[in-house]
Amino acid sequence: MGMIKYPPAVALFLLSLLLIRLGFVLAAEQHLLFSEKKRLQVEQLYGTEVAQRLSRWQAFVNKNQYKPEQEKLSLTNDFFNQQLLWISDLKLWKQKDYWATPIETLIKSAGDCEDFTIIKYFTLISLGVPAKHLRLTYVKALKYNQAHMVLTYSKKRHQVPLVLDNINKKILPASQRTDLKPVYSFNGEGMWLQSKKKLGKKVGSSSRIRLWTDLRKRMKKELY
Repeated sequence: MGMIKYPPAVALFLLSLLLIRLGFVLAAEQHLLFSEKKRLQVEQLYGTEVAQRLSRWQAFVNKNQYKPEQEKLSLTNDFFNQQLLWISDLKLWKQKDYWATPIETLIKSAGDCEDFTIIKYFTLISLGVPAKHLRLTYVKALKYNQAHMVLTYSKKRHQVPLVLDNINKKILPASQRTDLKPVYSFNGEGMWLQSKKKLGKKVGSSSRIRLWTDLRKRMKKELY
């Protein structure tokens, strides 16, 4: 059977329909991180330069949707480690412990270890990495003798997780991070005791963590 030949005007019309349809598909595949209303609010309150940080974040997510999962980890880890400064909550927010939303972190262009971990976590989810593969993990940083948070990734439950960190910027298996002592981990699906080699016993829901619950409520408001 030969190809159907359309008059030029009809062919042009059909092509335009295809492009429109493709545009809708591509728009649907883009993960919306914030509303345009929110971006305009940020621009009015903090200026164009700050609003551009949000736009770069959205562009980063749109650009890297179809990269391999391991590459998404590396790109995301580098993206935020390179552009964010570490500043304590006390200095940045005048509070002992405050978990900033990703937008709040980008407005400040800074945060502490929890803020680095939170923005990486939600960015990777926006890139299509399943939440069940990711954990926000509390550890003890032995060198500094203090609590620290990192993002860990494991595709299988009994797999040694990879560590995304703002102190040691190289992604390494947890078994090679002898400077960290794991305590517990959590995500939107639950909370677990943690070991270097595998996920430990589930000990409840992450909704028990007040700062996490408060963070999620504030993030929902940023979409409108």
